[in-house]
Amino acid sequence: MGFMANTSSMYQYTVKGDLPTDNMGEWVRQCLEKNSFKPIDLTPEPESVGWVRYDDHMNSAFVSEGVFRFEDYFIFTLRQDTRKVPSALLKNLLEQECAQWLQERPKLKRVPFKRRAEMRDDIQSALMSKALPTPCVYDVLWNTQTNTVSISCISTKILDKIEEEFANTFEGLSLLPIHPISRALMVLEEGMHQALDRLNQASSNDVLLQIKKNKWLGWDFFLWLMYQTSQGSSEYRVNQAGPAPMDDQFIGYLYDRFVLVEDHEDGVRKSSITGPQKEFTEARRALRNEKNITEALVYLEKDGLKWKMNLKGDIFSFGSYTCPPVKIEKDELTDAESEREAVFYERMYLMETGIQLLNSMFAAFLDERITGKWSEKIALINAWIYQ
Repeated sequence: MGFMANTSSMYQYTVKGDLPTDNMGEWVRQCLEKNSFKPIDLTPEPESVGWVRYDDHMNSAFVSEGVFRFEDYFIFTLRQDTRKVPSALLKNLLEQECAQWLQERPKLKRVPFKRRAEMRDDIQSALMSKALPTPCVYDVLWNTQTNTVSISCISTKILDKIEEEFANTFEGLSLLPIHPISRALMVLEEGMHQALDRLNQASSNDVLLQIKKNKWLGWDFFLWLMYQTSQGSSEYRVNQAGPAPMDDQFIGYLYDRFVLVEDHEDGVRKSSITGPQKEFTEARRALRNEKNITEALVYLEKDGLKWKMNLKGDIFSFGSYTCPPVKIEKDELTDAESEREAVFYERMYLMETGIQLLNSMFAAFLDERITGKWSEKIALINAWIYQ
């Protein structure tokens, strides 16, 4: 689901490259218009990919900045239509065609490879022209003030596609994933970057290597947060910039879902724990068996509002990110455009507040993890695990 829904998955990037110095909104509009979605309903093409309006996926006309711009935000949607032929149907029709061809040529026992390939292509083309395309849509939210892009998807395959389309559309720009180490650098004060660099186990800035070699960061964050929750230490202070005032109090905790990984000679094994965990007995047993928490439901609460997300610690993606519902008061004097803007800004406020709270909690963890405080903390955590 897209970002205007109360629940949506999310992965975030920073934008790399030189942005236009003048009239950026018009430049973005021209790029979107040039790479807009083209329907394939009346063509035999198997796929079409392009940009459409976030609020109308049937509309690919970017006639003005107003259809995608809200002050510092740009929001648009990548639409991908694919037309597929059922493999079982194709196989059955091909076998029927081959049998008919051989029946007309009794001296032959097998259809030549080249002829069989031609028959297959002909059947596939005929079926393709009759198949209806299946649309998929993914929102792209670009905050030009923070230079971040959020995608309403966490599928690696789809994210790769969106990264490619973004680079093709906006020449000279590319998307850099905000993985655990890069998010840590974002939330830490500059004076603490050197301490984090000493713990970075990757030998280069290659994104895939950074993710692969620094899984410990997500593991330790979940371990720390589970211990904090078990001890009733779930109150934190806002320490990152965002909609919520600095130093405001909020609550963050784990509760009822964990995914654990274990290195094995046959590869990595995963297991899940679901259901309320009062004392985290089952989770602690898994940790004693040298498993690590790689994914968990994180809950956040502030001023009577609640957020929930399925956080993947290895890449810091937010699955099923649920925010408080948008509540806009309507009256007979409010026009549709004003309501559209009000809903958008309220939704952005709630989404960004949730990320701000998570980043604040992550920063609180890093304050202990990358300083001399960690030796004392991990001793307490281990004593709790093995009690």
